[in-house]
Amino acid sequence: MKELEKTKRISIATTLFILAVLIGLFTFKRPKNTFVHTTKNTLEKISNQNYLTSISEINNPKYVFVDIRSAYEFEKGSLKNAINIHTPDFLADGNLKVFKELKNVEKTIVLYGKNPEEVNLPFLLLYQLGFDNVKLLTIELDYVQNSLFTKNSTVEISKNNIAAFINASQKNAGLQTKITKAKPTRKKIVVRQKKKKAAEGGC
Repeated sequence: MKELEKTKRISIATTLFILAVLIGLFTFKRPKNTFVHTTKNTLEKISNQNYLTSISEINNPKYVFVDIRSAYEFEKGSLKNAINIHTPDFLADGNLKVFKELKNVEKTIVLYGKNPEEVNLPFLLLYQLGFDNVKLLTIELDYVQNSLFTKNSTVEISKNNIAAFINASQKNAGLQTKITKAKPTRKKIVVRQKKKKAAEGGC
């Protein structure tokens, strides 16, 4: 009887497990947005091309300037003809549609914010999603008496070959290094024995 009960329990558990797997398969949805480029590919590609642009290119007809700041900051002042897409809203359906349309008509998306550092993550996000028509505007924004002022910002560009560095790192990671443990040296401690005193006195 006990064996029959165990068998029933096992079969019920197996059935429940199969049901859970089936429900998981039927309800599985592929994510809307997936990365086209890995972080490694992105670093390799942007190191071999000029992804920066300056304020002198503001009248370039192929450029569409995207202000990544909040709507409040954008209303206070922005670049002429710029559109506002706040960074947390980049993956919203309507905004992704805008980015796709700009890519289809071969326009370059130029991202800018308070400073270039603020634009790094949004830039990398778009690039990894497959928008290789994106650039970063090297400016800093400031307000003086409620008027927007812009100034050029110098961005350091690495002169090192990032692709070669990544490849070398991967090769080194594949090599197994043997670590030899040094044998501990035993120190001999000499214990001096005390001399026995001769018995005193006698008959």
